[in-house]
Amino acid sequence: MQMPNQPLLDAYVSLGSNLGDRAGHLLLAIRGMMDAGLEVVRLSSIYETEPVETFAQPSFLNMVAELRGTTLPAPEQLMARLLRVEYALGRTREVPLGPRTIDLDLLFYKDETRATEFLTLPHPRLHQRRFVLEPLAELAPNLEHPTLQKTISELLNETEDNSEVLRWSP
Repeated sequence: MQMPNQPLLDAYVSLGSNLGDRAGHLLLAIRGMMDAGLEVVRLSSIYETEPVETFAQPSFLNMVAELRGTTLPAPEQLMARLLRVEYALGRTREVPLGPRTIDLDLLFYKDETRATEFLTLPHPRLHQRRFVLEPLAELAPNLEHPTLQKTISELLNETEDNSEVLRWSP
């Protein structure tokens, strides 16, 4: 029996770290989101992933958090809170796509779409990144991408990204 596609009611945030205590940075980022008034309702497993679209650097730990939609601030305010959490955890941006203590990307905000200088929703490259799709599919396989009209499972099956994404066990 196939499940119906789920309407997008919540927000999804991708978390990644490849510097220092990677798992500790993920945990601190989750705590930072909660301290910023965001209601984290579910977390994916943690995945160890190889860097993509960049130069040689340490492997990442990645995961996805689901935030409750009924308590969310506006998308730009949510993004500003995520950037403050990154900054508090020592994120710097000297080298584009360089190693980072933490990276928080707003993937989806309900069914909203937008393209501003500050924020693009849904995240413009999420469907091309196995390190995002694997943990997202764990949480919401039948969630439909609002512009591509495909489920997360379908996007994962169709991605051309063959990078290694494995469940992490410490």
